[in-house]
Amino acid sequence: MNFQQIAGSGAVYLAIALFIIVAIFKAVRIVPQSEKFVVERFGRLRAVLGPGINFTVPFLDRVAHKVSILERQLPNARQDAITADNVLLQVETSVFYRVTEPEKTVYRIRDVDAAIATTVAGIVRSEIGKLELDQVQSNRAQLIDRVREHVKAMVDDWGVEVTRAEILDVALDEATRHAMLQQLNAERARRAQVMEAEGKKRAVELASDADLYAAEQQAKARRITADAEAYATGVIAGAIKENGLEAAQFQVALKQVEALQAVASGQGKQTILVPANALEAFGDAFKMLKGRG
Repeated sequence: MNFQQIAGSGAVYLAIALFIIVAIFKAVRIVPQSEKFVVERFGRLRAVLGPGINFTVPFLDRVAHKVSILERQLPNARQDAITADNVLLQVETSVFYRVTEPEKTVYRIRDVDAAIATTVAGIVRSEIGKLELDQVQSNRAQLIDRVREHVKAMVDDWGVEVTRAEILDVALDEATRHAMLQQLNAERARRAQVMEAEGKKRAVELASDADLYAAEQQAKARRITADAEAYATGVIAGAIKENGLEAAQFQVALKQVEALQAVASGQGKQTILVPANALEAFGDAFKMLKGRG
């Protein structure tokens, strides 16, 4: 065996060794934790390789797609929407999703990001179109839940999972905002007028209650006075019944004396004209007193 034969056999062995090394290199696939590999054989789906060490058939199988399974965020998007009461809104949305079945994402949809963004925009417009403006403002959480549910159902065929779908902002055009501000100011003015009217009504009610209370107290005082006068009249009547006409004359004379005393007690200097029967009343009273004595 000469040198050429030895060199030729060595080259063959070297080529075989290189072929085996390349085949092993092609057969062993190490997939990162954050990715999945889609393997094709002759242009047809063969397998989806998960994280770790995987083995394929060298020169027949090839990694056609390397798909990240990390959660992704679509760029914030703004779209117009019209409410049930014909108010134009500008809605800003944000969507997070991750790939769960790479084979569907690769072979069923060309641009999954654009498809999800378009789907979310359509669902948001549809859901807002069912609500009036006040409902959109007050039921934001329920609106977001409905959008998320519809998006999840529609993107299931694409092998992705929508983890979050948020409505970040709902903006109004300038004319609508100005009209709402006027409505808000009118509502505040109406509430102020209602409160003022209620305050006046309450004041009138309290004044009426005070007048009623005063009238009740005056009625009680009059009743007590009437009871006292009735009692005094009863006593006088009893005295007249027991003592005869003299008791009655005595009471009349006593009243005349009290009346003259009230006239004389006035302020300032005055001239008092006393009728003659008043002097007789004094005399009669003194006579009766002497008679009793």
